[in-house]
Amino acid sequence: MKSEILSTDFIVMIATAVIVGTLARLLSLKEDFRQYPSYPNGYMIHLLTGFVAAALGAVAIPALMTKNFIAVTFLAIAIQQFRDVRKMERESLKNLENTEYAYRGDAYVDGIAKTFEARNYFALIVSFATALTMQIIKAELWVDVVGGTAVGLIVLFVLKRFSKGKTIGDIADVEEGKVEIQGSELFVDGIYVSNLLGTENAQTLFEQEGLAVVIYPREEHFRITLDHYGQRQAALFEATRALGVKRYHFTRKDFEKGRIVITLVPIVRDPDKLIEAVKKTPLLESVKKSHAVMKTNLTGKE
Repeated sequence: MKSEILSTDFIVMIATAVIVGTLARLLSLKEDFRQYPSYPNGYMIHLLTGFVAAALGAVAIPALMTKNFIAVTFLAIAIQQFRDVRKMERESLKNLENTEYAYRGDAYVDGIAKTFEARNYFALIVSFATALTMQIIKAELWVDVVGGTAVGLIVLFVLKRFSKGKTIGDIADVEEGKVEIQGSELFVDGIYVSNLLGTENAQTLFEQEGLAVVIYPREEHFRITLDHYGQRQAALFEATRALGVKRYHFTRKDFEKGRIVITLVPIVRDPDKLIEAVKKTPLLESVKKSHAVMKTNLTGKE
């Protein structure tokens, strides 16, 4: 039986789609202020899985055109592999919890793991869209490559806009708070935080080097998200990751006005950097609520 050899057009299509799909994974993997994933090993792992995802998306169209339907079943295997990526990220981050200045918390870990799984789908979808466009155009080779690449990048832009989450800064104002010590008790802008400052050294340390920010929700229903322990823990983690911790770190909430306090004695004493880190803390998917949907469900009639 004579083996089938892919034509030059299919080879170019697959190569272009793989490159564009892998590029999509690279662009969605850019390092931000949270310094995650780590470089270079974290990058290598995620770029490799992105390459595999792009390759699977690239071969789908040639497989269908050559009636090799068995090859398409690899897409189902890919989905399972991407779920394993999420599991790997979750386990890796949980294993690191005891080594951090503050815990990320289960809600934040789960959100990060889901994000990395979803971004592998970016590579697959962009690669598939690139190959499909090239198959539809069927013109000069360079026209196919340019057209497929353009559509792939447009699809990436749409996916990134669609999947972009909000941050604390989108729903709340973050301002520097005034640290006050009354005996062994710590207050920030009049909000009780802790009574663990029992020694004179601890009190002096917090008075001289302590920093605090207060989060003010812009609307009443935003308290549902900000009051959630997982969200507050995520903000505390980002604050400690940005500035380091010399000693002590706390998060507390004001039950009356809904204010949230983040306070610590940092290694780097930079109030502006602390405010920025808290503002850019992502809103966790597991705690976000749609006010409009909740209002509709509560007031609607059966």
